[in-house]
Amino acid sequence: MPLNESLRELARLIRTAGGSVVGTSIQRRQKPDPATYVGSGKLEEISKARKSTKYNMVVFDEPLSPSQQLNVENLLEVKVLDRSALILDIFASRAHTREASLQVELAQHEYLLPRLRGQWQHLERTEGAIGTRGPGETQLETDRRLIGSRISRLKQQIEAVRKQRAQQRSRRNRYGMPNIALVGYTNAGKSSLLRSLAGADVLIADAPFATLDPVTRRIGSPNGESILVTDTVGFMQKLPTQLVSAFRATLEELTNADLFLHVVDTESSAMKSQYETVLETLGQLGLSDVPIITVFNKADLLVYEGIITNITEDDLSRLPVPHLDNLNGDYYFISATQNWGIAGLRARLMREFFGS
Repeated sequence: MPLNESLRELARLIRTAGGSVVGTSIQRRQKPDPATYVGSGKLEEISKARKSTKYNMVVFDEPLSPSQQLNVENLLEVKVLDRSALILDIFASRAHTREASLQVELAQHEYLLPRLRGQWQHLERTEGAIGTRGPGETQLETDRRLIGSRISRLKQQIEAVRKQRAQQRSRRNRYGMPNIALVGYTNAGKSSLLRSLAGADVLIADAPFATLDPVTRRIGSPNGESILVTDTVGFMQKLPTQLVSAFRATLEELTNADLFLHVVDTESSAMKSQYETVLETLGQLGLSDVPIITVFNKADLLVYEGIITNITEDDLSRLPVPHLDNLNGDYYFISATQNWGIAGLRARLMREFFGS
């Protein structure tokens, strides 16, 4: 993803988390500074900007090591987060079910564990002085043991959820209904599409990661055939590795799919990189062989033929196909919010599995 697009996405994440962006700073380096990620001159520039912008937090678009985060916080004297911590915070605010809460808590603890030393550095600085020998290291080790034990318990509970989900999938498979999974970049409109296809009562929000828990609904035809459609958590570039690991039980819903509907946000200026991120993530999950139908959503918001026009549903069939690598199989332009193209897509899915 181009740098400017990545920063725009970061700003959207910050707003989703409840913050506001008061300034942006970019540095191009051959490689990150091992101590502070950016150079000393850039840190001095950021520090001076505090007087005019009055910022109280700095967010890095790239992952910081525990020592880099601590060093930058000490130099800037404000809280410092990286993209991973920001996404974890958003996931925590979105976790409303026990399953999602378990997965997010596991990811947060795994992120926090290597950063514990910084939490107790104020005690370690005085280690060896009269009356202060030992407590910093003692508390540090205590916290490590507590978090380590909590991580073990969370993994056990998530494994139980994983087995329960496998049993649910097995029961669904006994009915012999085909399974379709909605995949796509976060905020591409997967939940809106599920609602349009199946009349599903699911949360729809114009914000990243509005859906964390898989939602499965049935769509039927006048002939009595039925298909199961599952909406899952959206993908994003630079997702924390802890999240991908913790949400294994949720992402396993994708392994049971007979077909993916890849929902693409045609309004996004970063459509190409978002499209590629989804395909890359599916590849990392070992799911590249599952057939895909690409669904170009939000067609009602497209800039058509170089000018903004009042596009109607009748225009969908003559919209130009976006130039995307690896665009194989069928594709459809739709607007899930306007219900444009949904009947045709539903009919296409019925033909895929029932030939009618």
